[in-house]
Amino acid sequence: MELRLLLLVGSVSAAAVLGDSDLQQPLLSKPSTIPSLGFGTWNLHKPNATETVSAALQAGYRHLDCAATYGNEKEVGKGIADGLNKTGLKRSDVWITSKLWNDHHKPDLVEEALDKTLSDLGLDYLDLWLMHWPVSNGKLDYLDAWHAMSKLHQTPKLRNIGISNFSPAQLKDLIANSTAKPSVHQFELHPYLPQTQWIDEHKALGIAVTAYSPFANTNPTYTPNDDDPPFLLTNADMLAIAAERGCTTAQVALVWGMSRGYSVIPKASRGDHIKENFGALECKLRDGDLDRIDALSERYLKRFNNPSEGFGVKLFEGLQDS
Repeated sequence: MELRLLLLVGSVSAAAVLGDSDLQQPLLSKPSTIPSLGFGTWNLHKPNATETVSAALQAGYRHLDCAATYGNEKEVGKGIADGLNKTGLKRSDVWITSKLWNDHHKPDLVEEALDKTLSDLGLDYLDLWLMHWPVSNGKLDYLDAWHAMSKLHQTPKLRNIGISNFSPAQLKDLIANSTAKPSVHQFELHPYLPQTQWIDEHKALGIAVTAYSPFANTNPTYTPNDDDPPFLLTNADMLAIAAERGCTTAQVALVWGMSRGYSVIPKASRGDHIKENFGALECKLRDGDLDRIDALSERYLKRFNNPSEGFGVKLFEGLQDS
């Protein structure tokens, strides 16, 4: 199944081009459609996860990004149920992604991992299941797991399958050695790590892209280093653009990402931040604003999520700031 991304075209706001209802429309078509603005659940603490996910659905989000390794899928699942109940939405109105963790890459463990995620989330199917990393047991290991995922894709449990954090060589190898091409590739993207050529290669292959960490080093998980650029959301250029357009810097960062043709999955735990991020659909930028943001990576090129040392494997070879 080829997957089509509902994306922002041109240089203005998502809402100005497609309208809010189109950006967050029900996902019933084939090829499937990912809403451009999603809600991430990484680092959502268990005590608050249920309330936060429900609040996100009530605020208008129709795309949720989850993962087994986040350790909160049971709580997220309760939030999904509560949010659907309070909004009157159907399950089919919301795009839900989860991910296969590294410790379940053996073919006989893959379905077990999927069933656990579905049970924890309280779902019958996922719209998208990603391989979280091309790594298992301290080595590159992805083909056998991908073949197992491909078989499960033929069942009602999965609508689409994809990958996360692959390098160009790994993606090429995956495509060359399997009959199923990934529908989506999720990886780190923000103004400090634009990876424009890598995005273009995905467009040529017909693979949709989702950006994690769209706020760059604003994520508290990333340990600050002396050579880090300024926090993206307090960067002077971002602040100036936000002031000129009557938006927040978070909204500016999200519109920049959606304007490049991929979905973004910001995280938030506070109700005001959840609503603020969703307000990106009303933020309007100009071509000059986008060019100014594009230029930030010329001064501050930085990848913040690179667990190569911890995994014992060289990751992101051939990509920016690998």
